[in-house]
Amino acid sequence: MLWVVRLSGLCSFAMVMVVLSPSLQSFPPAEAIRSSHYLRLYGGYGHHVAAASDDSEDLVFRRAPPFHNAAECEPPSANGTSVCDSSLVHIAITLDEEYLRGSIAAVHSVLAHTRCPESVFFHFLVSEPSLEPVVRSAFPGLRFKAYHFDPERVRGLISTSVRQALEQPLNYARNYLADILEHCVRRVIYLDSDLVVVDDIAKLWRTELGSRAVGAPEYCHANFTKYFTDRFWSDQRLASTFAGRRPCYFNTGVMVLDLVRWRRAGYTRRIERWMEVQKSGSGRIYELGSLPPFLLVFSGHVAPIEHRWNQHGLGGDNVRGSCRDLHPGPVSLLHWSGSGKPWVRLDSIRPCPLDHLWAPYDLYGPAAAS
Repeated sequence: MLWVVRLSGLCSFAMVMVVLSPSLQSFPPAEAIRSSHYLRLYGGYGHHVAAASDDSEDLVFRRAPPFHNAAECEPPSANGTSVCDSSLVHIAITLDEEYLRGSIAAVHSVLAHTRCPESVFFHFLVSEPSLEPVVRSAFPGLRFKAYHFDPERVRGLISTSVRQALEQPLNYARNYLADILEHCVRRVIYLDSDLVVVDDIAKLWRTELGSRAVGAPEYCHANFTKYFTDRFWSDQRLASTFAGRRPCYFNTGVMVLDLVRWRRAGYTRRIERWMEVQKSGSGRIYELGSLPPFLLVFSGHVAPIEHRWNQHGLGGDNVRGSCRDLHPGPVSLLHWSGSGKPWVRLDSIRPCPLDHLWAPYDLYGPAAAS
């Protein structure tokens, strides 16, 4: 059995090197793994140490290496470090204690792969103000702003879901980005906390949305009907919502949002109305958390983005969190949506093979003695 263990370790190492090597990102995963002679070591991981916040010994992260713009990057505009600088790439992500480790890894992955890291501005939606120093300690030069999201704003609209994590108020903060962020921010990339980016995020930023307010990878082969209950489909007034549309599933963990169009169309209120229908007492119209209201408002009206930007489902299903493989095709972003999270499985020494692709971006660990 020793040869099986060795072979498993070799495969995991090969997959890590494939995703981390920029020269291989244009290959489909299977072809890249076979091309092992191209593999090279990834440097600069986990070699600076810093404590996290002063009031939480449990949340300790190593300091990420410094990241600087390449020579060809556009210099900052006259606004300098202002959030309104028109040259910035804006990214929104949530921070809470349960998923903080994933959020830090996601930020690290973005900085590690973009050519212009100093031109990326992060907007953190936080549940606890004490988490801001954690980010500042792990990324001393990071351009960011933290926004407290009041859970009472959405608590009365949340219904029970198939997984408790989907019921957390911060999971709905993405609905309010157009209200929370400064109005000078015209576009933002929303990222979940359980993913890593292995390509230049500026490529996703430059995605053309046309007349749409939302851009995301669509999956039109998925069984769209399963996202809603029999009550929804049997009520013609509800089911007719999709009349004249070709609705497709899309995962809300990776989206490019045109906030100008969003504000103009009042999409936040439209999402809230569907959440109110779900809570009306006439019967549930969906079982998942924040996803179905987005599908109701936007499916059939989404600007399609290449699937490489959301290789989702790596966390398995919403109950067991079983291991899954990559989808066919090239990879720019790996997303552990589902109940299984890579840091939990790695810590329990029961990882799935693809969890090793997340590990190089993990900055969590005890501070070294000075």
